[in-house]
Amino acid sequence: METSSVMHQLLSRCCLHNGLMPSVLCGLPSFLSITSVASGGEDGTVISEIFSILSYATSSIKNQQTGETNNFKGRLNNLVYHSCLLLATVAQCLKLSGRVSALLMMTMLASSVSGLEVHRRDLVFNGWIFCCLGFLETGRHSSSAEQSWATSPKKHLHCLSAIANHIASEDKIEGSLENHSASAMLALASILSLEKGFSAESSFPEMAMPLIPRATKLCYHLRHMPSHEGGVISHSAKCNLPKWHGLLDGCVGLLESRLKWGGPLTVQQLVASGTPMLLINLLAGTLSNDSPSDIKNTPNRIGLSPLGVIWTVSSICHCLSGGTLTFRQVLLKTENMKLISSLMSNAYIKLVKNWGGPSGRKDGVRETINVITDLLAFPFVSLQSQPGPLSASASVNGGFILNMGSPGVRVCTEDRDLLKAIKEDMDKFIKVLLEVGVPSLILRCLEHLDLKDLVRPVALLAKMVGRPRLAVELVSKGLLDPNRMKKLLNQSSPGEVILDSLMIISDLSRMDKAFYKYIGEAALLQPLKEFPTHTDPNIHAKACSALGNMCKHNEYFYTSLAEHQIIGLLIDRCADPDKRTQKFACFAIANAAYHSDKLYEELRPSITQLANVLTSAEGDKTKANAAGALSNLV
Repeated sequence: METSSVMHQLLSRCCLHNGLMPSVLCGLPSFLSITSVASGGEDGTVISEIFSILSYATSSIKNQQTGETNNFKGRLNNLVYHSCLLLATVAQCLKLSGRVSALLMMTMLASSVSGLEVHRRDLVFNGWIFCCLGFLETGRHSSSAEQSWATSPKKHLHCLSAIANHIASEDKIEGSLENHSASAMLALASILSLEKGFSAESSFPEMAMPLIPRATKLCYHLRHMPSHEGGVISHSAKCNLPKWHGLLDGCVGLLESRLKWGGPLTVQQLVASGTPMLLINLLAGTLSNDSPSDIKNTPNRIGLSPLGVIWTVSSICHCLSGGTLTFRQVLLKTENMKLISSLMSNAYIKLVKNWGGPSGRKDGVRETINVITDLLAFPFVSLQSQPGPLSASASVNGGFILNMGSPGVRVCTEDRDLLKAIKEDMDKFIKVLLEVGVPSLILRCLEHLDLKDLVRPVALLAKMVGRPRLAVELVSKGLLDPNRMKKLLNQSSPGEVILDSLMIISDLSRMDKAFYKYIGEAALLQPLKEFPTHTDPNIHAKACSALGNMCKHNEYFYTSLAEHQIIGLLIDRCADPDKRTQKFACFAIANAAYHSDKLYEELRPSITQLANVLTSAEGDKTKANAAGALSNLV
């Protein structure tokens, strides 16, 4: 057993230092792309062996006589402790690398392990170490990884139960959390985090929910208790997990799964029991009623790693749909928003970058910024998801990526009172955002992310720009910095980033002519020239819309449009098969001809195209735009 524990620790360290190792342990093929979902953990893989050991440990502890238990049980619990830590590390590394499916670890489970096989397991793990190191050198996987992927819900349940059986029973709610139970919670939470949520194809959340400890137990371990020194400590303070895992990570991770999958009733029950403020206090590292001297003199015994912080913020976000009080407590109180926004500060980002565990480095920074982005986007998503016309100053699809899976989407159908409160309090929310400096913090966060990871924060910027006060603040803090916009509008940027950047330009241009000066100084027309002919119809439609709004208020950009030969591109788009592109191209030409005759010569070839639109276009708005353009040219 001791040999297996050492092997587990070594494998965990290998996972942290080599990105291939988690896939190797799961038996995933080397050719599998990040976005592909395949089944791992087949019989014969290290992960399958670990699940088998956990099952063996459960049955062995049950079968031991009381007098023989103490020493053997302690050794088994130590083996469980290290086995679960390895499972947690593998799952977290897979998640942070972009892989999202619990099937990556739980295809098959070897049959139960008998007591006579313990020493054989030690030999297996010794062999696997050298085998895995060989895989890393050659980049090859076993042939079993290339066989067909057979999955079974029964096997998945068996795997999850093998972990859940080592979490203290529900009838023992109170008491300190033991090491092996804390590591089992962490392993279960980490594997569950690989699943994003309910889907028509997956029964995983429904299967996993009964295995998650009750919320009362989870919240008990998250609360503080008085210490002998007069301060406050966590109920889990006696736990001893490796330095890259927080003592409470597993508890808060499982609570997040309950909130995510439990439905509106679960959220309401947890909100009624004070969970949102419990989580806020957990982030703060102290009880809300502690004095400043208490905070100063109390050591940080809370035990959240960067991943635990991510799960805590995500849990708070899910609580926001639980009612008006929670929305106002979290997002309208300056002190709470200061706490949350501090997680985007340079100091905290630096801490995450230097964190040695699986929730650190660049991947940890990305996930931290993304979860805070989702939280801040909640009011915007809620209002944007309501039926009926949107504000004239907001793009219909601005930052749409943040709507997907957000609890804010459900507000308009589940809680009309909350939706009404968000509408009434939106100005207060914006005031708080400005007070704590959120606009400048988000812009600064962009500097810490790779181009491929900018999707969600740029989506939030696209939503914020629809609000005039936030738009002014963002522009004053450098939103339209030439180097920044050149980066965002680069052809190699993700399509969502390009689309939202175009929406930002379009919304600013439509909102006020005062922004024209800053848009002009950003030197945007050269990159904009590339997008009317982009392969994505969404992008060339939005490019035409942005160019049209840049001509909405006056002729500020007329000369530049001619110099960059953009008018001809707009004329060609009047015959575009995409109806939205055709509509916005006609809109842009109408505005380019409205304020003066400066562009008439360049616009002359558009007359034939516009006439064709009048006779062939399906949409009334497109025909109206074409008619307006022709009347402006007369």
